[in-house]
Amino acid sequence: MTTSNSTSNGINTGIHPFRIAIPQAALDELQYRLSHARWPEALPGAGWKYGVSLDYVKELASYWKEGYDWRKQEARLNAYPQFTTTIDGANVHLLHVRSPEPDALPLLLTHAWPSSIVEFLDLIDPLTNPRAHGGNPADAFHLVIPSIPGFGFSGPSLEAGWNITRIARAWAELMNRLGYEKYGAHGSDCGALVSREMGIQQPEGLLGIHVLQLFSFPSGDPAEMIELSEEDQKRLQFLANFHERAGFNLIQQTRPQTLSYGLADSPAGQLAWIADLFNGFGDHVEFIDRDAFLTNVMIYWLTNTAESSTRLYYENANNQDPAAQGPNQAATGVAVFGNDFKSIKRFAERDNTNIIHWSEFERGTHFAAMDESDILAADLKEFFRRFR
Repeated sequence: MTTSNSTSNGINTGIHPFRIAIPQAALDELQYRLSHARWPEALPGAGWKYGVSLDYVKELASYWKEGYDWRKQEARLNAYPQFTTTIDGANVHLLHVRSPEPDALPLLLTHAWPSSIVEFLDLIDPLTNPRAHGGNPADAFHLVIPSIPGFGFSGPSLEAGWNITRIARAWAELMNRLGYEKYGAHGSDCGALVSREMGIQQPEGLLGIHVLQLFSFPSGDPAEMIELSEEDQKRLQFLANFHERAGFNLIQQTRPQTLSYGLADSPAGQLAWIADLFNGFGDHVEFIDRDAFLTNVMIYWLTNTAESSTRLYYENANNQDPAAQGPNQAATGVAVFGNDFKSIKRFAERDNTNIIHWSEFERGTHFAAMDESDILAADLKEFFRRFR
């Protein structure tokens, strides 16, 4: 791993060891805020119709206060090697977990909002050490799991302009800085967008990308809609239903700072805002382990990154790079999970000209790395086997 502190042009490229050590005072303050939460009134029997269920948030907040153990989760995170480095002016925190197998393939895993590095914890051991899990050691990966600039332990201090195009460039620099000449990339949601953008940019060394979604939609040309299969029609309806409930998307694209006052001040508010998408707007309650979910929420809360993370939506909507609109020609694999956005192959192939792997699974949500990690790990191994 490269650890030099400067390059010939004077840019700091140092990679520094990092360890999570949250002060007890921060945990005590969280306890106080949870104990003094002021709850909204809700219509009797409202459930999830108008947003996240009040009963659900109250129950989970109670567990957060009384039963959840941050120190246990902190220790789990610290069991993996962590580092920070500065790329394009931004602090980047990362897990860098090397496989015991010398010929392992480097793989970059990118999370999204409202996720974090926690999303990939259950993938680490099966992917880095398949031999220990009854698998083929030839399928092993070295894993690089960065926190997107402005998210989590990358910190809230982030200048304007960090959209998926800039993140993709930073990730190429990160892999180069770590000394990896060949590597793959994987992601879901924004992580899928970043991975696809890397496919468009085609940085030296990128072998291929694997994503859970390809966000390709009808262009408006009536010819595209002719002879759509019944399954594709269902997928279009699923998309329409998603947009009806995805108010967070428009708010974060337009007024992320206004939103952040409530999220930064209220742990219950931060919990509820993240819970909406994690629970599929009420359709997938309890698909995700609640300790894992709360650890994800804790990372946003403890690092005060509500504003800098949600601002990513604004940057993507308002600072688009024309180059990012081009086709993705990289070798591409797609894994479509049963309770997630379902990519439509006809439109995906229009915008991604080298799809060489397409899997469909009955189970799994938008956060399949957390709720169906075994299935996802197997699909990643299958896709990247061709590049070894």
